[in-house]
Amino acid sequence: MAKNNTPNPDDRSDNVEKLQSMVHHTIENMERAEESMAYTDSEEQLQSIQAKNERRRESIDSFRSEIKDEAQHKQ
Repeated sequence: MAKNNTPNPDDRSDNVEKLQSMVHHTIENMERAEESMAYTDSEEQLQSIQAKNERRRESIDSFRSEIKDEAQHKQ
């Protein structure tokens, strides 16, 4: 039985929308994490949440950069 190994076509038509959705969800996760900090007694957990949110901020910056690239590509 042979497999069809042809690659999927590169459909970039909705990349901007997908990236914007990822930014939105990442921001929501950051906000939930910050809210949870009020109920956290452990310094270790606080530092973990803060580190995770810092990585999320970096991801958001990357997403926004990709959004700009994709928007320019569409033009």
